[in-house]
Amino acid sequence: MVADVTAPELGLRGIATELNTPPRTRARSRARSIGRGNVTHIIVLTLTAVYFLLPLYAAGKFALTVDGHFSWAGLKGISKQDGFKDAFVLSFKLALVTTLISLALMVPTAVLVHLRFPNLRRFFDGLTLLPIVIPPVVLIVGVLQVAPQKLKGTPYLLALEYVVLAMPFMYRSLDAGLRSFDLRTIVDASRSLGGGWLSTLWHVLLPNLRSAVLSGVVLTVALVLGEYTMATLDQYTTFPVWIVYNDQSSSQTSVAASLLALLVTWLVLIIIAAFGGQRRGRGNREEA
Repeated sequence: MVADVTAPELGLRGIATELNTPPRTRARSRARSIGRGNVTHIIVLTLTAVYFLLPLYAAGKFALTVDGHFSWAGLKGISKQDGFKDAFVLSFKLALVTTLISLALMVPTAVLVHLRFPNLRRFFDGLTLLPIVIPPVVLIVGVLQVAPQKLKGTPYLLALEYVVLAMPFMYRSLDAGLRSFDLRTIVDASRSLGGGWLSTLWHVLLPNLRSAVLSGVVLTVALVLGEYTMATLDQYTTFPVWIVYNDQSSSQTSVAASLLALLVTWLVLIIIAAFGGQRRGRGNREEA
């Protein structure tokens, strides 16, 4: 007859077995488990790298190959194409305006929700996901129906539409940043020392939200530099629209322009990350 063994008894037996195991044996078993974990991580990272880098390699090979030989002619020829400069400058302006408006709207909103209306977090989480659920075609058609006529004649209407598209990414970044520290304690301390709301937001909260703000800025810039549907329906030739139009005459130049847009996005990401790292290192030295 086999005696019943309860869970606590199994736990005690496991602890006793662990204590009775020689230290060298325990160290070897831990080393094996760590080694297996490292191998798993290497395999996952390798597969991920192949998944992302292989298409980029194929696109780069197609764009930078002329008569079977490597050549920079594909990238050099982008600036000579008609409409490239105007399209790139327009996309850059839209990215700048969209980022500024998104920060001006989302930072106070996220702080207010976390500070005064914490019960509405789930509601705002669902509300900010609507631009992802609703197709861009539906958004742009609705905006064109209700927008003032003067605003329709300017590209800044497109920037306002991009603010709506960027809302999920900007709000999620700020929400994660606000959850990383005790917001109420910091705000109460600043207010008790005589700081106004604007002073508290600028000098106290934004330095603590630097990483979250930078993440939101990178995602917003990447979205604006890659959005096509709203721009083409709004009849503005942004950089993605120019790439599609130019693909009809020169597919190689179009692919090279796509790689250029990707490189610009990466460059912005590196600059912002480096800026954030420098400010963080400077803050740590000041605290020390």
